[in-house]
Amino acid sequence: MGDFNESVILDAIRRHEEGLSRVELAQATGLSAQTVSNITRRLLDQGVARESGKQHTGSGKPRTLLEVVPSSRHAVGVHLDPAVITTVLVDLAGTVVARRSRQTPSGGDTDRTTAEMAASVTALVAESGIDDARLLGLGIAAPGPIDAQAGWVVDPPELPAWGRYPLRDRLSEATGLPALLDKDVTAAVVAERWAGTARDSRNLLFFYLGTGSGMGLAVEDTVLRGVSGNAGEVGGLGSSFSARAFVEEAIALGALGPEYTCLDPADAQRGLERLAVLAAAGDAQAEGIIERLGIRIGRGVCAAATLLDVDTLVFGGPVWQLLSGRLLTTIEPMVARSPFVRASHPTTVTSTTLGENVAAIGAAALVLDRTLSAQPRSLLLA
Repeated sequence: MGDFNESVILDAIRRHEEGLSRVELAQATGLSAQTVSNITRRLLDQGVARESGKQHTGSGKPRTLLEVVPSSRHAVGVHLDPAVITTVLVDLAGTVVARRSRQTPSGGDTDRTTAEMAASVTALVAESGIDDARLLGLGIAAPGPIDAQAGWVVDPPELPAWGRYPLRDRLSEATGLPALLDKDVTAAVVAERWAGTARDSRNLLFFYLGTGSGMGLAVEDTVLRGVSGNAGEVGGLGSSFSARAFVEEAIALGALGPEYTCLDPADAQRGLERLAVLAAAGDAQAEGIIERLGIRIGRGVCAAATLLDVDTLVFGGPVWQLLSGRLLTTIEPMVARSPFVRASHPTTVTSTTLGENVAAIGAAALVLDRTLSAQPRSLLLA
């Protein structure tokens, strides 16, 4: 219970950039003044929080504001994408302190690729110069399906040679860090809740568009993972996407030449970049291809937003970064016209502010969230 209350206090401080006083913390959390005082003293002693100034509320004694110290803790995130492997080091605020990326090796030597991922993590931490005692752990974001409990990736479609692979434990052993594994779309929604524009939203839908597509979901401030950790598949909503298939469609329709044929997932990037350039220049065929994608995504998002009654729709991912302008032009009016999405409350539609590395940031945020956020399930007795 003590650890849970400490997380509640830390979460409340973290969500208010201007800082909170002890009196405000007691009001916000429902904890007693004495409990708040004891917990904030521990957080100050640990260096996780600091006093940031005074708040004048009238003729009485000014209240002391507390804020989180971002550099007090760090986490590493790795995103295994079929096209690129991204490694980031983030601080407690979710800000990227250091970053590395490289093309995902082809050929399917999973042990070698994992060893290279581990070496990248170790080098990134060493170069940053942070104290090992401040490093909370390693988060891993991977395309689904996954076995969340066992920490395995399970036959990811664009990584056929990986089969069933114990990625979490192999990376933990190689780096010496405690590790977590989650789907990349789930990691993306955790990133958005931790460090993005949707920190204050309790009901959030994050649509991820990268080598593939998926949906991260949070309802009443709880991230939805499903029975096996594989929530977020969007094929049933008609919104599934493959970067390779998208480029091949553009080639088949004559919008792109055969020189853009994809031999592996990383090849799709060239075709997508060219398609974006053509659309920006007013090429009707390129615009039509992107618009049709936007319609598919819009239909799926409107259906999910209606079902879950969310108030915030966030879009992100590497492909989204390339095509966001054209896609939003199509999707925003669809949301606005929906007779259900806006029936009883306003709905925010926006792109992530975390850039194309949102899943890697989310992988690190998995560690921050698991370690430092209030987890109601921690109160359950075995």
